[in-house]
Amino acid sequence: MFKNNSNRCWITILLAVLTCMLFMKTAVAGDLADVRKSGLLRHLGIPYANFVTGDGDGMDVELIQKFAKSLGVRYQYVKTDWDTVVEDLIGKKVIAQGEIILKTPVKGDLVANGFTILPWRQKLVNFSHPTFPSQIWLVARADSKIKPIKPSRQINRDIEEAKLLIKGRKVLALKKTCLDPDLYSLTATGADVICFSGGLNELAPAIIRGEAEATILDVPDALIAMEKWPGKIKIIGPISPRQEMAVAFHKNSNQLREAFDKFLLQCRKDGSYAQIVKKYYPTAFAFFPEFFK
Repeated sequence: MFKNNSNRCWITILLAVLTCMLFMKTAVAGDLADVRKSGLLRHLGIPYANFVTGDGDGMDVELIQKFAKSLGVRYQYVKTDWDTVVEDLIGKKVIAQGEIILKTPVKGDLVANGFTILPWRQKLVNFSHPTFPSQIWLVARADSKIKPIKPSRQINRDIEEAKLLIKGRKVLALKKTCLDPDLYSLTATGADVICFSGGLNELAPAIIRGEAEATILDVPDALIAMEKWPGKIKIIGPISPRQEMAVAFHKNSNQLREAFDKFLLQCRKDGSYAQIVKKYYPTAFAFFPEFFK
């Protein structure tokens, strides 16, 4: 009887170790060697603006497809959402802008969908060189009494002036994204901040429908909104200094990130990067000429 119990104990321990090893294997994002060995690059993305359209194309989709081709591997798009995108990359549950509590399965090798570089995200992932410029703007319905500010050469003064205009007014924002109201102290302005329950692409139509008088949007989404609904919205002023978007990688995927940075530099040199940007954001060059030099 003792021998049988001992055998059962060792079998239990062995199964536990194998299970742990299997989980560890699935809980680590692939670095360059792993991606090449598997022959597959998994692109985590969220349908957003013209970065990931949801129809199989978009600026970031084309960029990562081109990157996969340069590595000699297949491309695979893995749809995620704003609540889980970071944990799907790093394999850890994230709450409260950076606090880690649980292990979760890794579902992709990189994140690319107009992903803004934010301090709390930098604690959890490594970013590539910037792929697109951005900024947070205050956007209102065209019939709103809020008037656009007169831009000065001092961005902090422009931000303060824009924030003064939303006191007592309903303003939409979106948690766990670059439009999180806590990132810009919107509540302190005296605005009636409403945390939107829909997606980033739905904020502009929401204010057009009258759910609020204004919203904050990042530049790419604002540009798309102005094209989609001409004459329905207006730009009031900046809520943040200039920001930048980039591709996010697991902290252990340094070689994969370095390979992407080299690839991006080559794309900028040969003009293919500019061609992709012009296809999806033709007006971006006028707003940020210094970024696209």
